[in-house]
Order: sequence, then structure tokens, then C-alpha cells
Amino acid sequence: MGGSNSKNETPSGELDEPWRKFVFGQKKTLKEKLENFSPSHPGVKDIKILVAGQIAAGKSSFINSIDSVFQGRISSRALVNSSAGGSHSFTQNLKGFTIRSGKKSLPFVFKDIMGLEPEVLAGSQTDDIINAVFGHVKDGYKFNEEQALTDKDQHYTSDPVLSDQAFCLVYVIDADTVQLTDDKLIDKLKIVRKRISDKGIPQVIVMTKVDEACPLVNKNLRKIYSSKNIKEKMEMCSNKIGLPLSNIFPVKNYHDEIDTEDDVDVLILKALEQIVQIADDRLVDSQSD
Repeated sequence: MGGSNSKNETPSGELDEPWRKFVFGQKKTLKEKLENFSPSHPGVKDIKILVAGQIAAGKSSFINSIDSVFQGRISSRALVNSSAGGSHSFTQNLKGFTIRSGKKSLPFVFKDIMGLEPEVLAGSQTDDIINAVFGHVKDGYKFNEEQALTDKDQHYTSDPVLSDQAFCLVYVIDADTVQLTDDKLIDKLKIVRKRISDKGIPQVIVMTKVDEACPLVNKNLRKIYSSKNIKEKMEMCSNKIGLPLSNIFPVKNYHDEIDTEDDVDVLILKALEQIVQIADDRLVDSQSD
């Protein structure tokens, strides 16, 4: 077997070569590409993307961070619980956030949903997530830990049109605690994954808090793909949930900053570019379903 601290790794946990190629100087190109993006279906003016994940992983912060990149300032439109170690989801209602670049609204909408909790009837239930992906849940619906939305509720859309549906599901997972993620929570994600995969809906993992999970990355964000620690955590995400590494994107959300930073922005933009492209591919495929 041999020791891992050999040719490919320094004592600090830094690999000799980045395991994923990434250009930090592509912020302007990525931003312009996304600002000029338009959905491939004439009947859909914006692509909806549902954001799910464990509580306190940074779902709402990820949405705010995307908005911050395009605004060029720190945004806090999606409310975030600032108290550490919260045991319940702060997000209680389904809400869509259109991303803006200056005063221009971009053609993708992120849907924020109640955080997942391990207990069977706690947090956002799997049926609510699945229904939200398929466009059955209207904005403003307040999640009920005791019972999932039914077709009798005023917030239920029985016959959603194409523009009501989400074309990608983003799981937000905390890199610092991924190894501690409860098996019950993973089981919930697998249920959702199976149901929506059957309908061709793609999924992506956004792995947050990379700076908290790795001292090397905390010191220099550009070391993110040279970090053995981050690579192992991404592999762990892949194995636990069943998504390929190509669909997993590590990012640092804005949290205590008062100004945006280019290195933070470019990681978020690259994740967003992939999410939007994957969602648009599904939108194209839906025309032949």
C-alpha cells in the first residue's frame, strides 16, 4: 500500500498537481456568458432550479452568493439564520429568486426549499421536494413537517406547464461535515434522486464551506483543486449520493465578507454555468419526451 505522503502529496495535504483543471482568470468570460444566456425552449422564459440540502449547509447563502456575484456587492435577499448550530431549517416557505445583473433579470430562477433533516417527518419531506421539481408546488407554500402537500391544498398545481417545472435539482452539502451526514438524510436524498431521475431530471451537488473544511484552502482558495482533503470529501459525496464527480462543485459562499472577491466569484460562476447548461440540456430533451 505504502504511505500517501509520497510523490503526489506534500505534508500539508497539497497534491503536486491540481486534480481538476481550473482557470481562476475566467470570471469575466463566465459572467458575460451567463448574462447573455437564454433558454433553448421558446415557451420557457426562465429556467427554474430547485435548491435542496441538509439544514445549515448554506442553501440560502448559495443563492445570495450567486446574486452577489452579479450585483458586485454582498446580497442578502434569501434570509439566512446567523445563529450557529441551528437544529431546524430557517427556510419555511418555497420561494423563487430571480438572479439579477445590475437591474437586468437573468433567465434562471432558484427555488429555495426547507432544509432536510434526518428524522422521517422532519424538515422538507421527500414528496414535497419531488412535487416542487415537477412544478406542483406554488411559491409561498409553507412546509409542514407532519404532512406533505396534497392535491387538495391551494398551493398545489395539479396540471403544471413546462415553465412551472424545475430542470435541475441542486443538493447543497457542507464539506466540513459531509463525513458525519446522517444515513437517514442520505436515504431521503436517494429517494428523491430515484424519483426524479426516472423522469430525466439531472442533479448537481454544490459542496459549500470548503474554507472551513480544509486549512490549505482557507489560506488560499486557489488551492481548492490541489487539496487532497477537498478531493476526498468530493469523492465521499459522490459515493454517498451516487452522483459523478463531474457533477460536484466545491464553492465558498459569502458569509462574513462586506465586499465580493474574484476568486470566490469565479468558483460560484463555474458552478452556476454548469448547473444552467445541465438544466437547459434537460429542457431541450423535454421537447422530445
